[in-house]
Amino acid sequence: MSYKIVIDSCGELLEQWKQDERFASVPLTLTVGSENIIDDETFNQADFLQKVAACPECPKSACPSPESYRKVFDCEAEHIYCVTLSAELSGSYNSAVLGASLLHEEKKGVQIHVFNSCSASIGQTLIAMKIAQCEDAGLPFEDVVSVVNKYIEEQHTFFVLENLETLRKNGRLSRVKAFVATALKIKPIMGSTPEGTICQLDQARGMNKALVKMVDKIVEVTENSENKILAISHCNSPKKANMLKEAIQEKMKLADIVVLDTAGVSSMYANDGGIIVAV
Repeated sequence: MSYKIVIDSCGELLEQWKQDERFASVPLTLTVGSENIIDDETFNQADFLQKVAACPECPKSACPSPESYRKVFDCEAEHIYCVTLSAELSGSYNSAVLGASLLHEEKKGVQIHVFNSCSASIGQTLIAMKIAQCEDAGLPFEDVVSVVNKYIEEQHTFFVLENLETLRKNGRLSRVKAFVATALKIKPIMGSTPEGTICQLDQARGMNKALVKMVDKIVEVTENSENKILAISHCNSPKKANMLKEAIQEKMKLADIVVLDTAGVSSMYANDGGIIVAV
């Protein structure tokens, strides 16, 4: 095993990665009311969404401990990489950096790099894919880090929410605004900033119109699309995700489009029906 790629559980794993020892997921902990849920292979999305809908409190997440990262980093791989969700959204990045430092104290000279994705969810997946592509091409460790950092700088993440309750519960949207938006079927089109924070790009009345606007914004910012892989993750909405995929294919040529269901952390933020796109 020449390399290992570690992703915190906000990032979705490709199906083939789940059986590949070169890839590992470090779980965050989700809290709904008084119940803690580990975001690992035991996560049940349908059950989780029901609990979130029934709970008046905002669901929360807790990042993995530095020791959790250190244990996963401690392997026989020559090159170790970690991809965390945006440092502006979680302490996962800082925890992973500390975990890498702990391993360095035990194993001098180990080559390990932690990437701040400045994204989340499927954006992390694409970054992991880029790392694997560079490693499989035989690039030296330092070159992989350089190429992937540039890739992160150029990446864009977008999402549209069907359900605004999580935004309301965590204070990002007032009760009145959430009620009015829901009553008028207004859907915000959100995006990531270069620093890894979240911003509202636009809004539309109805999910379909919001997705159309999101496609237009994706086309607008994506240069040399024929050389890029676009990824879509959805929370319990495969039909909507496939419709979006077809709409994107009509507007732009891409090297590939990957569609995945959201894991635990992404399901918490996207909520039932949410759609996330990264390219």
